[in-house]
Amino acid sequence: MQGGAAGRRHAALLRSNEPVPIVREREFEFRDRDFATIARLVKDQTGIALSERKRDLVYGRLARRLRVLGIADFAEYCDILSSPAGEAERLMMINAITTNLTGFFREGHHFQFLSDEVLPGLAAAWSPTNRRMRIWSAGCSSGEEPYSIAMAVQAGLAQAGRGGVDRWDLKILATDIDTEMIAWAKQGRYDRRRAEAIPAHLRKKHVEAVDDDTVEMSDALKSLIVFNPLNLLEPWPMRGPFDVIFCRNVVIYFDKPTQRVLFDRFADMLTAQGWLFIGHSESLFNVSDRFRLVGRTIYRRVS
Repeated sequence: MQGGAAGRRHAALLRSNEPVPIVREREFEFRDRDFATIARLVKDQTGIALSERKRDLVYGRLARRLRVLGIADFAEYCDILSSPAGEAERLMMINAITTNLTGFFREGHHFQFLSDEVLPGLAAAWSPTNRRMRIWSAGCSSGEEPYSIAMAVQAGLAQAGRGGVDRWDLKILATDIDTEMIAWAKQGRYDRRRAEAIPAHLRKKHVEAVDDDTVEMSDALKSLIVFNPLNLLEPWPMRGPFDVIFCRNVVIYFDKPTQRVLFDRFADMLTAQGWLFIGHSESLFNVSDRFRLVGRTIYRRVS
């Protein structure tokens, strides 16, 4: 039974024709200034702009951190994040906030284009002194994208008639800001149901059963991929150049000025006519003039 003023008001509303408001009490106080502080830190460190629409998402993902740390409210959490000693927790916050939605062979037309159009051209330029091929999966999340790229490259090179990957100095760089995702991706273990998105002939060749519920990517695939944490807004340690860059469903969270800087850096990191694959809801229109559109969300650097 409800008591006090709130209970009497609720009972009065039930007797009247007014709609009863739904009150959802939160476990932790989350004030406007707390959200503003977190949004500013996320923007400064990742380039991701958190609008007011993301407020509930931020609360839901960071409430877990407050429970782990035994903190009473978001004001105290923001104090930790803003302190000189808060570097480790800022990293945990970024890991919690960033979205990690991915899957094997997601946006399948990209992998078809990679196999049918990109790889034959690269394979045609092979020579004993021109064996280098570099591909970058930027924002690789839990690893499904770079493993899909590795499978597509193996199949595409074989189909191009230039032999297998053993004839190439081939590496796929896979990076993500979320250190936990990178650790997961390195293991190469996934729920069996997730692996069902891999074409059957590739699954048979590259995927090994661990138990009834878990599969693991083959050692041959793992040997092609280097996983490293990387914040796209910070200096990049690699020199390139890359033949292909996948950066899909990442820049959608950045504002236009940040996107312009990032795509300019991608262009600088690509070979003269390198390829760029972006996400299905992204576009370079009014963002960059250093690429030309050659397919659905597929671009080529303007040399």
